[in-house]
Amino acid sequence: MLRVGLTGGIGSGKSAVAARLVELGAVLVDADQIAREVVAPGTEGLAEIVATFSEKVLGADGALDRAALGAVVFSDETARRRLEAITHPRVRARTAELVAAAAPDAIVVNDVPLLVEVGLAPTYHLVIVVQTAVPTRLERLMRDRGMDRAEAERRIAAQADDARRRAVADVVLTNDGTLAALHAAVDSLWRQRLRPYEHNLRQRQVVPVPDRGAGVGADPSWPEQYARLAARIRHALAPADLRIDHIGATAVPGLAADDVIDVQVAVPSLADADGPLADRLANAGFPRVPGHWWDDPRPAGRGRWEKRLHGSADPDRPVRLHVREAESPGWRYALLMRDHLRADPDQRATYLLFKRDLVDAAPLVADSGTARDPWFDEEYLRAEQWAARTGWRP
Repeated sequence: MLRVGLTGGIGSGKSAVAARLVELGAVLVDADQIAREVVAPGTEGLAEIVATFSEKVLGADGALDRAALGAVVFSDETARRRLEAITHPRVRARTAELVAAAAPDAIVVNDVPLLVEVGLAPTYHLVIVVQTAVPTRLERLMRDRGMDRAEAERRIAAQADDARRRAVADVVLTNDGTLAALHAAVDSLWRQRLRPYEHNLRQRQVVPVPDRGAGVGADPSWPEQYARLAARIRHALAPADLRIDHIGATAVPGLAADDVIDVQVAVPSLADADGPLADRLANAGFPRVPGHWWDDPRPAGRGRWEKRLHGSADPDRPVRLHVREAESPGWRYALLMRDHLRADPDQRATYLLFKRDLVDAAPLVADSGTARDPWFDEEYLRAEQWAARTGWRP
């Protein structure tokens, strides 16, 4: 099933997004609600908290006094970690129960206020961040929750800032306007991305990549997008610690390219790319592309460099995930080509002109290995000379 992480700073309107997603059909797992549930009166969680921090954290009714507990752990790192050791495993266990109970075709939305702070982003297929200007958040907290300004500012400062949230966000929903505008954005996201993503994930279906051409221009966010993908892949493949690299044109700063993130995963042998590894990648949103795949060798005419190819189930983020043997010629060539173009501005310009000339002259053969061989063979020799001169290692 598709698992979506939802987060946002206090006062951002995250709850309004969660409520709208539920109206559209999502299954909501609310971390705050679960956190209250696992320490409710009569639970083992509350009993352990009292045993650790004494009965001074209880209210007159026997329930947890959150303000009293907060006063104990807020400025005491050791106490906070002791509390987290009690609550976090219980929250994770209850979350797993709720997710397991959802239908196979469900879109499960985990509403987690501290998703960024706890480092949970790689565990989801997609992360949505609700972002709202701080002055608007302050106004909402004072108006809707009765906080004074100093308390509202303190609560906002205690959480991750907008830059940290954006770094893990696949989707940013800006909530500085009306509720109707927010609902419209959520509806569009549900219809155009979440529902198709869920279908593709369940069917292990790969979204098509854009037609190759001269590129759409250089997108400075490509490295950040790769970092999110790599973290997701690394989490899916754990405990295996395989090398993962950003390769291809989007890995070269300033180079115009098709909007496709190329990722390389190195395996000890191609036999390791099959079976459980392929299943883990598919379950994480990167199904295998059907067929037999290889790279054209450099120089040409030396046989084929076999690999496994996976893609993306996310309709808004095309990916080519190349699984190659570590230290193999194809693995080394992908890294060498990337690093040489990164290091040589003249070759970057020549490469871009070459691609444009191919597209202008014969768009239908721009993806032809035969048409590209001469230039790439020459570039391979230049790159090898550069590697020898600089002492480059992959």
